[in-house]
Amino acid sequence: MMSRRQLREQIFKLLFRVEFNAPEDMPEQKELFFEEAGSASEKDQSYIQEKYEKIREKLPEIDAALNEASKGWKTSRMGKVELSILRLAVYEILHDETVPSSVAINEAVELGKKYAYKQDCSFINGVLNSCLEEIENDRD
Repeated sequence: MMSRRQLREQIFKLLFRVEFNAPEDMPEQKELFFEEAGSASEKDQSYIQEKYEKIREKLPEIDAALNEASKGWKTSRMGKVELSILRLAVYEILHDETVPSSVAINEAVELGKKYAYKQDCSFINGVLNSCLEEIENDRD
């Protein structure tokens, strides 16, 4: 059984593939992904797949939130690694009640440390904090 952090990392990797493949190619890409992941249990694969699908469903809303929060940066200009990390975190902040916002942001920064350039971690952190402020203002 994978830890939450490991599951999140797998979801990030699957989301990252979205940036390089046409939507009609993603079913095949998902199959390849799970073949490569190999050791993931059926339960873990199911969790990864479900969360990935939920994020894909909400991409227009997630990208709108990111575009609003990232002053001067549109999602179309963001690096693909950073964008995939941000999308996962924004989904968790907006739609995953099991993940506190502070955890979503912290985990995104940790993914950034592993997969992005060092300076991108502060960008990820800043955009997500700004996003969180926007969300909280909208709720008031």
